Amino acid sequence: MSLQNLKANKLRSFLTMLGIVVGIGSVIVIVSVGAGAQSLIVNQVTSVGSNLVGVLPGKSEKNSPPASIMGIKITTLTFSDAQALAQKNNVPHAVAVSPMVRGYEQISWKNHNNYFNFSGVTDKYIIVQNVAVAKGRFISENEALNMGKSLVLGSQVAEDLFQGQDPIGETVKIKGVSFQVVGVMEKKGSAGFENQDAQVFLPLATAQKMILGINYITVARIKIDDTKNIQPSINDIEALMRARHRIPGPDQDDFTVENSSQAIAALTTITDAIRYFLASIAAMSLVVGGIGIMNIMLVVVNERIKEIGLRQALGATKRDILNQFVLETTVVSLVGGIIGIAGGVSISVLVALIAKKLGYNWDLVISWQSLAVSTSISFLIGLIFGIYPAKKASRLSPMEALRYE
Repeated sequence: MSLQNLKANKLRSFLTMLGIVVGIGSVIVIVSVGAGAQSLIVNQVTSVGSNLVGVLPGKSEKNSPPASIMGIKITTLTFSDAQALAQKNNVPHAVAVSPMVRGYEQISWKNHNNYFNFSGVTDKYIIVQNVAVAKGRFISENEALNMGKSLVLGSQVAEDLFQGQDPIGETVKIKGVSFQVVGVMEKKGSAGFENQDAQVFLPLATAQKMILGINYITVARIKIDDTKNIQPSINDIEALMRARHRIPGPDQDDFTVENSSQAIAALTTITDAIRYFLASIAAMSLVVGGIGIMNIMLVVVNERIKEIGLRQALGATKRDILNQFVLETTVVSLVGGIIGIAGGVSISVLVALIAKKLGYNWDLVISWQSLAVSTSISFLIGLIFGIYPAKKASRLSPMEALRYE
């Protein structure tokens, strides 16, 4: 009887459950897309290696990024610091150290001009970052230390600037300085929040002196031989840096040492908080949907007062009337929840497919637990918000109901 009544008013039944559909669908999408975005961020960090340690200039407060990341110019980290970090007697578990400076400049070749991010690096960059050269060679140690004029292009830069022509041996200009292209990197995609293919690599000393006009470095990345040796290596790095900078204790550090596992933990905490906050906002629409169901059912009770009186006159008990209206409300809410789950899963899959199509390392995350919880919530909403209209219907006097016009 409850199902027949719902079928008899299909449009009203659908509009009644629409709030639940939108609410459940929104929660599913936000939880799934949030988990996918979280996986993208974590994958970006882990793609550069889980055994990397970074030394940045400037002290960071607890649970805060170093000041240098916020764009504040800090000059306390030098190339000589990186050389000291590379010595085995200072950091025994260090495989290689890659000091680096960064900038953004126009690169010219013949009549073609484009702006690209560039990095001043040494020959150890490809070891630390685990990248490879597709064509030509990488910057040599001699070029990095003695202001060589060589240059290596990311695959996208080579394509954008040279438009299909072989760039090896060609001369390009940056701030009026001529560089010879000696290599093109393999396609790497995005890693560590950077598009590795849109990078240009210069010898470190050349980038410092000729392009940027500085004598410090912005970061030193250290590859550790094994993840189990990361913490001992961090201890060695901190002790060495304090000795070199004559720092008496941790409170006066002018540097920050971080590793990828710390970054992953911090990012996971932040993204979890954002996900749950957004999911809680979306869940509020479930309450609105439940109130909408209750309002409609109250209207339905008023429309069917004579029917209720007739049923009671024919022997229906208050419990029978109560069960009938609770069941109708629960069915509306449950069907709405199922439609919402189907819609939310479909949108989540579509978002994941689009993200993967665009080249992002995006994981589709839809847990059976979340689907079961969503179904249970939709059932409970129907039950909770259906009780009041159902009780109102069951308490009607049969004689008053039959006389109702």
